[in-house]
Amino acid sequence: MIIPLAHRAGQTQEYYFSVKLAEVRKLLATGHDVINIGIGNPDMMPSDNTIQALTHSAQQPNAHGYQSYKGTPGFRNAIAGYYAHTYGVSLDPETEILPLLGSKEGITHISLTFLNEGDEVLVPELGYPAYNAVSKMVGAHVRNYPLLENKGWQPDWEAMEELVSDNAKILWLNYPHMPTGAPATQKLFEQAVRFAYDYSLLLCHDNPYSLVLNKKTPISLLSIDGAKEVVIEMNSMSKSHNMAGWRVGWMASSKPYIDAVLSIKSNVDSGMFKPVMDAAAEALTNSDAWHAERNVVYEGRLEAATAFLDALNCTYTNDQEGMFLWAKLPDSIESAAALVDDLLYNKHVFIAPGFIFGPKGNRYIRVSLCMPKERIWEAVQRISK
Repeated sequence: MIIPLAHRAGQTQEYYFSVKLAEVRKLLATGHDVINIGIGNPDMMPSDNTIQALTHSAQQPNAHGYQSYKGTPGFRNAIAGYYAHTYGVSLDPETEILPLLGSKEGITHISLTFLNEGDEVLVPELGYPAYNAVSKMVGAHVRNYPLLENKGWQPDWEAMEELVSDNAKILWLNYPHMPTGAPATQKLFEQAVRFAYDYSLLLCHDNPYSLVLNKKTPISLLSIDGAKEVVIEMNSMSKSHNMAGWRVGWMASSKPYIDAVLSIKSNVDSGMFKPVMDAAAEALTNSDAWHAERNVVYEGRLEAATAFLDALNCTYTNDQEGMFLWAKLPDSIESAAALVDDLLYNKHVFIAPGFIFGPKGNRYIRVSLCMPKERIWEAVQRISK
């Protein structure tokens, strides 16, 4: 290279799955049949009406030009209708919704909008790696807050009080929680909103799993009284609507937060493809029965996934929500890293090690349900031999 890397590039490592999936591809290229139950990549199709809406829109002469940075009115209206039906939350489609190219993009835009170098960000000690990585990229300091394993992986609010300083700006929250599968609760969300008010924090909630194997009525953080004053909630169609590769999501909040993020986002991209937004708007009208049928398929895979964990003598809870199972390794297994490589290269089964979500995950693994149950049973057979 003719010039050196920027400091942020030198501090940031390539995403774990980017590296590991390259190893999987090499094994596949040499003829090995790798069963990938490591990533949350939905293998089922979007609804038929979603695909029909995509193809119909793509055939229209006005579909292929630049679109508004705020997305189409039809898509924003569909998001507002979805929030009203699913969560009982009222959103103004004109001022309180901003479509995103997947909610992962929103992590970067929110961080660029609200964080200065030296600001502090509260991030769960187990969570989506992008919360840490993006905070560091923009020059902020990460303060990892503890989760209480013996209380269902809930935040330790008392410990968090000790972590908050005058420089703290953002608190990242994610329930149903990835990777532990801990469910969202009204009490948890009320505590979070109260904490954000008490310490003048922007509470950023990542909510992509609320419809996947949910054991109760889905809940949005924005349903809590006063939440819009301190909360930005991101949501995504990747998991809930089998549309991961489409890169469709949004953020919802009060107008000042939406306008602020738009000022950054509009300088980064040029809007979303109209047929994708038209199809996403249609997908958001999927019936409750459609979502229930998707969950029936995932439920059918749970028996195989738990058998896989049992074969490794792992321990896990049965109250997890989302499309993963989080499990603790037995003392007989040296480490998650060693196990992952052993399974990948000797059994041709790929799982995720818990440490990629934070050091507290060193003795844990995560198994995905995004694979037909017959293939998960085959993985069970391979490790049982």
